[in-house]
Amino acid sequence: MKKLIDRIEDIVDDACEGLMLAHPDLVRFNREPRFIARAAATRSGKVALVSGGGAGHEPLHGGYVGFGMLDAACPGEVFTSPVPDQMEAAARSVHAGSGVLFIVKNYTGDVMNFELAAELLAADGIEVRSLIVADDVAVRDSTWTAGRRGVGATVFVEKIAGAAAERGASLTEVERIATKVAANSRSMGVALTSCTVPAKGSPTFELGDGDIEMGVGIHGEPGRERMALRAASDIVEMLTTPVIEDLELKRGERAIVMTNGMGSTPLIELYIAHRKVAHMLRDSGITAERTLVGNYITSLDMQGCSVSLLRADAELLELWDAPVHTAGLRWGM
Repeated sequence: MKKLIDRIEDIVDDACEGLMLAHPDLVRFNREPRFIARAAATRSGKVALVSGGGAGHEPLHGGYVGFGMLDAACPGEVFTSPVPDQMEAAARSVHAGSGVLFIVKNYTGDVMNFELAAELLAADGIEVRSLIVADDVAVRDSTWTAGRRGVGATVFVEKIAGAAAERGASLTEVERIATKVAANSRSMGVALTSCTVPAKGSPTFELGDGDIEMGVGIHGEPGRERMALRAASDIVEMLTTPVIEDLELKRGERAIVMTNGMGSTPLIELYIAHRKVAHMLRDSGITAERTLVGNYITSLDMQGCSVSLLRADAELLELWDAPVHTAGLRWGM
């Protein structure tokens, strides 16, 4: 294992501090309990958005703390859920009188711990709603989950719900919009290589030199099928077809598209992958209204990619286009 780290036990704290030092105008880092919050106090009366999960998926979630997205994020250890104390402290830090929306990827530890934090906050009169993201079409049940895994749609939810909250929408309205985004998003990923969790020091799973894992999870969970490596266009077609079909996107509809890297895939390859996604949408009569290509929700040093689609309408496109200023996404400022 070759990694740019100091002590294994300090990886997450060191990375969080580095994020703060790189973007002191955007975020502050609370070491104990660990969370990242906006550098500026939450505007009075604004609904606060809090998310989190295991580290190793950067820029998710800490990279999306800032204007137009999250108010706070709770990083756990690598691929390990944060604990309720983190979530509770983060929410208290950014609550501004109008409630808190928890955005939770569908992993058993995340769901359970965010629920516990919500109960602790409710006991003190802080209203909390939770939105579960479960967009991975690859498998129904998987390691660490009951039901579909939460993956790339998390970025869509955090951006669009964040824009609604920034505009002064109520907690009920922000929750409605977040639910709409989650219900209209689907994703699927592929691994060309495993990833290496630093504490383990060896690949998370074994994958032959000529093999790929179709439908892989962002922690290296098994997907739909292990198969021989083939041309990029063939791989991307096997990713995108089930996403379109599961979402039931029809000719004449519009979509927001994310072709996402898993951490170690060169941008040149992501653009090759996106070329096929764009051609498939065009040939299906679906308009790609907005596009992201790059690393947005990763899996440490895994080589591979995922495709996420969000059925778009005028409301969602307007909120997507709203200004955002975070370490991981920024436009319109």
